Order: sequence, then structure tokens, then C-alpha cells
Amino acid sequence: MDTMRDRFITVATELLDQDPRTALVLADISAASLAEAAAAHPDRVLNVGIREQLLIGVTGGLALTGMRPIAHTFASFLIERPFEQIKLDLGHQGVGAVLVSAAGSYDWPAGGRTHMSPGDVALLDTLPGWTVHVPGHPEEAEALLRHAVGDGDKNVYVRLSAHQNTEPRPVEPGRFLAVRQGSKATVVAVGPMLDAVLAATEGLDITVLYAASVRPFDAAALRAAGPTDVVLVEPYLAGTSGNEAHQALADLPHRVLGLGVPREEHRHYGSMDEHLAAYGLDAAGLRARIVSFLPPA
Repeated sequence: MDTMRDRFITVATELLDQDPRTALVLADISAASLAEAAAAHPDRVLNVGIREQLLIGVTGGLALTGMRPIAHTFASFLIERPFEQIKLDLGHQGVGAVLVSAAGSYDWPAGGRTHMSPGDVALLDTLPGWTVHVPGHPEEAEALLRHAVGDGDKNVYVRLSAHQNTEPRPVEPGRFLAVRQGSKATVVAVGPMLDAVLAATEGLDITVLYAASVRPFDAAALRAAGPTDVVLVEPYLAGTSGNEAHQALADLPHRVLGLGVPREEHRHYGSMDEHLAAYGLDAAGLRARIVSFLPPA
């Protein structure tokens, strides 16, 4: 199976061929894999080098001319480093672009803290109007990327990761998908956390919702799920969507538990699987914390 990043390169190349309004802005990352696209469209594939603030500035400039630009690099360099340019060159200018990341929260731990970005979605939450997709499979990444590029001139973030589920789901932008029905609690599994959540909740009387699109937050699906004891399982900072869940259930008795990456820095870099285990985000760790959260029988 290809990775989500592999699929992005294939789809971005096709979109450049099909739509003259599409442009791609890079900061060295993935440039070698997109060399043929750059040769075919030298005026619409721009590599600014390792200058991520310029990456977003150029993206905003292209959007001002009426293009539909896609900016791509690792999440830490796409969201955290040029955040001021995202706020001003896109948001304040009133233009839209598609930002497509790679490397997730800790896809490449050996790269060190500079290459880890567990706070990207929380950071974008400080800005208005962003759509955020967190696919869990290459098929979902392709569908959500194509929708993002065709989604008018909105600002859209597509968060890609090497962490992925074994099977795609029929995701719909902006909607949660009910995967399992129960009565004791509702677990919202975001993107690549679904496989671990399904294994962790096997045999439990629990509703599982799958969220490959997290902003806007599908409040209607959470309310329709039934149980209002809610566990959010996110592949980034724990509790990033906590406020969204509280707002969705504000007029109902409810509890919310946020599971994800802690704020404390984990300095034993290891592998991605070792990070998941260390944060309690593998199936065993999730089951223990979900079971302890369930109301008494």
C-alpha cells in the first residue's frame, strides 16, 4: 500500500495537468518526487527552498492573482514556523489556499523535535474559518485533497501522516461516520487512530464515530450518536477538540475525555510505534483509559 504522501504526489501532479488554476509551492520537501511535474509546469510549480515563511507568502500572492495554490512541506514547517504568514498573508488578506503537510506528530522521531508537530491543529484553531481534514488512509487522503482543491477559495489544511489505517472508509468532508453503535459512551476516533480505537473497544458497549474531517466539527453527528460520555482520540495534542465537543453538548449532561499527545516533550525519540505506546495511544493503552472512564455498571 502506498502512503498518504505518495498519493498526494500522484494527485497533485494530476491536478496540475487538469486545472490551469492549480499551483504548487514547495520548500524543498518532496521536490525530487515532483520533478516531472515541475518540468511540465515550470510556471506553476515553485520551490522556494528552505524558507517556509516565503512558502506561505508566495502561496498568498498566487491566491491574490486568482490561482488555487497548494503549499506542501512537513507539518512543523508548514504550520508552526510560518504561522504569522498564515495569519496575515492568507487570513488577513482574505485569500484561500490548500496546505498539505506530511510527517504528522512524530512520523520521523529520529528527525528530532524540529520535525514533530503535535500542535498544528490546535494552532490553526486560533484562526477563523479553516477547514481541517485528517485522513486515515491514502484513499481518503486522495478524496479529501481533491475536494479541498475544488472547494472554492477556502483555507483548507490536509494533515497527512505515515500512520494510517488498514482499510479506507467512505468519508464525506465535514461529516463523522458511525462505525460502531453502543450505549455506554461515544468514542470519536480521528484519522489514523481508528484501527487502534476499534481494537481497544472490541466487545465494549460503545459507539465509535470516525472523523477524517475535524473542522468544522460535526456537532450534529456527536449529538445523534446517543451516549454523552465522550472520549476524543486524536493523533495530535490531547483535548484539541475538547471545546468543540463541550459546545456540541452544552445543553446536555455530559463528560469529555481527551486522549492524544501530551504537551510534555518525549525526548526518547524511538519509532512511531514506540511513541504511540509511550503516549498510551496503542490499543492496550486506549482500552485501559476508555474502560476507566466508563460510568459504573
